Amino acid sequence: MTAPAAPGTIRVLVVDDQELVRSGFCVILDTAEGITVVGEAANGEAALSAAAAHQPDVVLMDIRMPGMDGLEATRQLTRGSPDRRTPKVVMLTTFDLDEYVYEALRAGASGFLLKDSPRADLIAAVRAAAAGNALLAPSVTRRLIEAFARRPPQTAPSPARLASLTAREREVLVLLARGSSNTEIAGALFVSEATVKTHVGNLLAKLGLRDRVQAVILAYETGIIVPGDPTARS
Repeated sequence: MTAPAAPGTIRVLVVDDQELVRSGFCVILDTAEGITVVGEAANGEAALSAAAAHQPDVVLMDIRMPGMDGLEATRQLTRGSPDRRTPKVVMLTTFDLDEYVYEALRAGASGFLLKDSPRADLIAAVRAAAAGNALLAPSVTRRLIEAFARRPPQTAPSPARLASLTAREREVLVLLARGSSNTEIAGALFVSEATVKTHVGNLLAKLGLRDRVQAVILAYETGIIVPGDPTARS
């Protein structure tokens, strides 16, 4: 399926090896205001070609597919290329504790969505990803990130990377890593949401991170946040 997208609409590429699943997502998204499905793909190789051809804003990416899987396709899509825009990737999974999801987030995905999620959640996920927001609010995502964060990475980032942050940016990082929204962070710190957005943007730039998901992963890996511990290191 390919469809022209009006200016200002969110362009979506749907990638899944099951045709019925792809078709269902396409129907749901094409009926949502401000969203247009510009292409479909059945595996990672086809996803890369379709992304180059259709320049999507968001890619819904299945993890387990024949040939190139969703992990490798996500790595290549989020790596950037001069011949296409760099889309946001939302991983699709059947299981809420898929063993590959944490690796998908490390590969560059902006979040993940269960395939049996309600229609409204699918639409909200696409809009959130397009707006640059990580899909960290749902409790299942928080559980998953914490579960996989307990596994030490092969190469842990040095806490020295955090030295460039101001005290307030560090506070924002801690709250962000706990899954707080901008509104919740603003309330906790008694500042405006605009100020929170500025702090988030600044800390991402200083740490060389792409989005909030990467910030959460770094917070866990450097020990600022310890899974299951409500307190944080200052």
